Order: sequence, then structure tokens, then C-alpha cells
Amino acid sequence: MASKPFAIIAGVGPGTGASIARRFAKAYSVVVLARNPANFQPVVDEINSAGGQATGISADLSDTPGVKSAFEKIAEQYSGSALAAAVFNSGGGFVRKPFLELTEQEFSGGFESQGKGAFNFAQGVLPLLLQAKGLQNPPTLIFTGATASLKGSANFAGFASGKFALRALAQSLAREFGPKGVHVSHVIIDGVIDIPRTKGWQFEHEDAKLDPEAIAESYWHLHEQPRTTFGFELDLRPYVEKW
Repeated sequence: MASKPFAIIAGVGPGTGASIARRFAKAYSVVVLARNPANFQPVVDEINSAGGQATGISADLSDTPGVKSAFEKIAEQYSGSALAAAVFNSGGGFVRKPFLELTEQEFSGGFESQGKGAFNFAQGVLPLLLQAKGLQNPPTLIFTGATASLKGSANFAGFASGKFALRALAQSLAREFGPKGVHVSHVIIDGVIDIPRTKGWQFEHEDAKLDPEAIAESYWHLHEQPRTTFGFELDLRPYVEKW
């Protein structure tokens, strides 16, 4: 693989993850991760057909041996290239159910996907980000949060617990690795994203959904921030969203 810098996007499907991959592919080679290859293959083909460079790897981020295997493949394929950016965008662990109906497995699933998944991902990317040299922008690690990162709403005990853990991890990593030159950020996505799964959802206002392409531009903005102006947390929501 050429020495062009690369980015790793974890949690790539037909919505936000694909938009983030397309945006970062304008500047870098991209590696996209998802459990199901059917989720990432369309955007990989799209980027490569447009003249970019994209590789897809199947990985369950909550499976530690599987993540290690994925990063061994990345290290082999991108040897000599600098990791410029990494984005954790996993949407797993989402369960909406009254607490007394929640199973232990469903509750644990929120942490497995968001807490443990982010831990495994960060363990894989941070050594590469710390080694990155000669980049135009500071090496960057971005975590995708949600309304549940700040507010444990009724019927969201499992998902909120996982998102709280993710935010706590992001804060700790920002404080540890920011002084070492790695920009760690957490983005709160507050609202419904306009993706294929939500196309049929009707709202009173036409601007009630977040645009995934605009979200991707916001992630790129974080990546471009200089070392003198690192932003840790960014809130994104439609202007009509109540908060």
C-alpha cells in the first residue's frame, strides 16, 4: 500500500458511517469496519469507483480477538502509512424497553457495544495515532455519542449505560492523549438521522432530521482543528429539536 495517510471508520452502514467514510476519503485512504460486509461494501465500491482508496474489514468491535485480527490486517496492508484519523461510530446496543422487561443480556449489550467496543477500538488505533508523523492535521480520534450520552431517559437503561461509558472513556482518553498531540473528541448526535432506515419516519417539520453529510463535515471540522484549539465535545441537532 502507498504511503498516503489513512483513516479508519468503525461502524459503517448506509447512513452516517458511509457519509463519514466518503468525506475522509477525499483526503485519505479509508478502512471501514462493520460486522456485516453487506453494510460497508457499497461505500467501499463507491469510493474506489470514484478514484479513491477504500478497504472493508468485517469485525465485531466487542470481540477482542476479532478486533486484534482486524488491526493485524490493517498493520500489514498500511505498513509505512500514517493513521491520520479514526472514528468510532458504532450504533449497536440500542434497546428501547421498560426496565423490568429488560433482560440481563440486553442490558449488557449496551456496554458491550459502546463501552467495550470503544475500548477495543481505541486500543487498536491510539498506538498508530501516536506514531503518526508529517500530517497536515493533528491525528484525531472521534467517538459518536447520542442524546443518551447525557440523559438516561425512561426505557433506555441499557443503551444509556453504554453511551455514558463511552463518553467517560472519551473524556479520559482526551485528558491522557491530548497532551501527547492526539485530538480526542466526543460528538453528541441529538435527534433522528436521515438515513435509509428512517426515510419513512414522518415529522411535522421538514428539517427535523439530521443530515448525515453535514454530520460528516462536522467531523472533518474537528479533525482540522489545530493543536492550539482542540474541541472535546460537539453537540449536533436540528434547529427544531427540543433540548
